[in-house]
Amino acid sequence: MCELLGMSANVPTDICFSFGGLIRRGGATGPHRDGWGITFYEGKGARTFLEPKAASSSDIARLVEQYPIKSKTVIAHVRRANCGPVALENTHPFTRELWGENWTFAHNGQLKGVKKKRLSYYRPVGTTDSEHAFCWILDGLRRRNPRGSKHTADSFLKNALDELNELGICNVLLTNGKKLYAYCSTEICFITRQAPFGEAVLVDKDWQVDFKKETSRKDVVTIIATRPLTSNEHWDVLFPGELKVFCDGRPKKASPP
Repeated sequence: MCELLGMSANVPTDICFSFGGLIRRGGATGPHRDGWGITFYEGKGARTFLEPKAASSSDIARLVEQYPIKSKTVIAHVRRANCGPVALENTHPFTRELWGENWTFAHNGQLKGVKKKRLSYYRPVGTTDSEHAFCWILDGLRRRNPRGSKHTADSFLKNALDELNELGICNVLLTNGKKLYAYCSTEICFITRQAPFGEAVLVDKDWQVDFKKETSRKDVVTIIATRPLTSNEHWDVLFPGELKVFCDGRPKKASPP
């Protein structure tokens, strides 16, 4: 199994603190040593770092941890391979273009038989069940709305992810840089930080931050993770089959069909 990390914020924010906890789970405090990746959105662009090795021993991961890249939307992943060999092309997150936007996907779990689902426009580069599922989702979105109008994707994504969840375990983070979707199959949690800010202590690393000194009163930041990253804060837990949508740092109700 793998571990996920996401961030949605109302102002460009760095994810150094949370990412510092995640990469420790990538081969040090956790067994997820088969690759790591992170995607930051900057306007319409997306900046991605990927490596098919343990994050906890990666110089590149440490660089990302220490360099405060500012973003409103981030998805990260540490991998424990169960489908597809350890290779760069099998390293999450995966990114594709749809409707003139960069869509990014990361998955935790196994989807038995997902490769029987036919693909049309999008094709996997690697051999994971996760990337095949991502391509299938994007194919469905493209068929539903080929001209890329502002018609909502929320209801389609809920139905598609429910269908994938019937094949096994389907914990997913997905974003177009604006909305960040979190789907829970077995475990995903989140915390929304806003004024009055307090201190946070990482579970996996000796690191404590006083967010009151790092933020303004208008800042709103939500962190999504497979398991809580801090030991002294309350994390909300998604229930199995729940799709949560985040935008500008706040949880939103999914738009109706």
